Amino acid sequence: MEITNTSPLKEYGADSIKVLEGLEAVRKRPGMYIGDTSTRGLHHLVYEVVDNAVDEAMAGFCDKIQVTIHRDESITVQDNGRGIPTDPHPYNGRPTSEVVLTILHAGGKFGEGAYKVSGGLHGVGVSVVNALSEWLVVTIARDGIERTQRFERGIPVTELSEGVQADWQGTRIDYLPDKEIFEDVHHSLDTLKSRFKELAFLNPGLTISVNDERTNESREYFFKGGIGAFVKYIDRDRTPLFPEPVVISGTRDNVSVDVAFEYNDGYQEHVYSYANLIHTIEGGTHLVGLRSALTRVINEAARAGKLLRDKEDNLTGEDLKEGLTCILSVKLSEPQFEGQTKTRLGNSEVRGIVDSIVYEGLNSEFELRPEIVRPIAEKAIRARRAREAAKKARELVRKGAMSGMSLPGKLADCSSKKAENTELYIVEGDSAGGSAKQGRDRKFQAILPLRGKILNVEKAHMDRMLANREIQTIITALGCGIGNEFDASKLRYHKIIIMTDADVDGAHISTLLLTFFYRHMPELLSQGYLYLAQPPLYRVQYGKNINYCYTDKELREHIDKAPDPSKVSVQRYKGLGEMNPEQLWETTMDPANRILKQVELDDNFLADEYFDILMGEKVEPRRDFIIAHAHEVKNLDV
Repeated sequence: MEITNTSPLKEYGADSIKVLEGLEAVRKRPGMYIGDTSTRGLHHLVYEVVDNAVDEAMAGFCDKIQVTIHRDESITVQDNGRGIPTDPHPYNGRPTSEVVLTILHAGGKFGEGAYKVSGGLHGVGVSVVNALSEWLVVTIARDGIERTQRFERGIPVTELSEGVQADWQGTRIDYLPDKEIFEDVHHSLDTLKSRFKELAFLNPGLTISVNDERTNESREYFFKGGIGAFVKYIDRDRTPLFPEPVVISGTRDNVSVDVAFEYNDGYQEHVYSYANLIHTIEGGTHLVGLRSALTRVINEAARAGKLLRDKEDNLTGEDLKEGLTCILSVKLSEPQFEGQTKTRLGNSEVRGIVDSIVYEGLNSEFELRPEIVRPIAEKAIRARRAREAAKKARELVRKGAMSGMSLPGKLADCSSKKAENTELYIVEGDSAGGSAKQGRDRKFQAILPLRGKILNVEKAHMDRMLANREIQTIITALGCGIGNEFDASKLRYHKIIIMTDADVDGAHISTLLLTFFYRHMPELLSQGYLYLAQPPLYRVQYGKNINYCYTDKELREHIDKAPDPSKVSVQRYKGLGEMNPEQLWETTMDPANRILKQVELDDNFLADEYFDILMGEKVEPRRDFIIAHAHEVKNLDV
């Protein structure tokens, strides 16, 4: 699909911009508008600006978006769309571009505005970015004339400039996130690349490029194949059960539906749903409609092909999840999201529309490609058998976990029963577990030592996973169940802390645990219950003065400060077991001194990629990943 700038500009003018309310509260309560002021909120600013440019692409007026991360962490986003209108706005007589940037809910996305379909539905995007930036400069090129205006913390500090000749068309936004608002102004190139890759797949014909001036790294994303190519990309390191993905498209009642899926020989499900290009992490009515149609059609086809016996029950949605990779994208004029973060689609009518389009499309696909029915049905039947084989193990684990009557023998529980005040340390090895048990505060700290490495759940059926003793122990200790049975209200501890050695084996154990929690208890990550402990790497002593260092940089600083560096004694901790209980408490478990890293789920797509690479079947992607990121490794102890 080729996107050009041939449509007349007069369709996008001041009258297209509707104004709903002012900007005053954004700086006071930024979390209400961007989720939080951590890394997630920082990147949300970039997404809001880029989404405005993508809206121009969806409307057919833009085919290039360029993003630059500058050395000072300022951001530039430039597109070749129509450019924000600059003529006086009827609301207050000010330039329309200024209205868009200074008044909340002012944009071309309300009522009969400039966009039929838009990702930035609420219209708060670019005005919120302006409010939460130290400075922002907008540059607009329309009709061969370029004009600029500067803002500081949302307030115009210059007038919109007089026009000069321009040899380009579009909008450029330059801004620097406000250090008074954000905890740490440092953009992750990997996080941004992941989002831009998604947008390029979902908008075939759109080129999105990103340049990181901090590292001189550049990437350009352009895909002709759309969501079918997206599915093949996600499954590039897996073995598909049939050569080409199933692709279904249709429009009904002004709702556009695009679905692509295939099955692979793995055990995990990878389903990504989008509404107006917004990644609906929590799904919604469009995903419900997809699952309903998929289950119904596959059951009908399996029975018609005698792959299911007459007396056998239908396959369930759970049976059909294993090995499924799917992209679902819907576009509609008035989506109803849960909040500005847009994590779930709520439009009730979309469920039936998606259901009918997918049902009809998949029936037609099976008629054209009958050979793909058997591998899908047989995969689901094997998954059902594995699920039934695991039923007894799951029931035993569930009963023990929910009742709390039979806690694991190796668990050293705390005396407090108020989950919100308690924490569980999952500790590598009996030696470290013993020190942790002796050094802890028994009132609120529970200790669960693990013997060796848990099963890699990325490469295991549910029945094999539930038969693993260490995993059974973790599920029972937490008490909240797993998968569809997960119940956060039954969680026995509101801080779950992974504490392993600061070496390669410890990192491997942490990754195995994170893989298990991400695949089977993702709520622990999304609801903020999961943490990583950071034990010190060094004990530094000079005379009677003792300090603990967590990085090589801290170690060098302590040695340099010593009056006589040659008399500094340095002990390198190779494992938690090398610390006595008092040292472990003082450095890693005492809330007053310890360093905990909360595990957050910012990007499901990126997380999926990393777990697939690090814990999946194929060696080559893992080797390539290690080579690519080897220069980032610090404090390696083999």
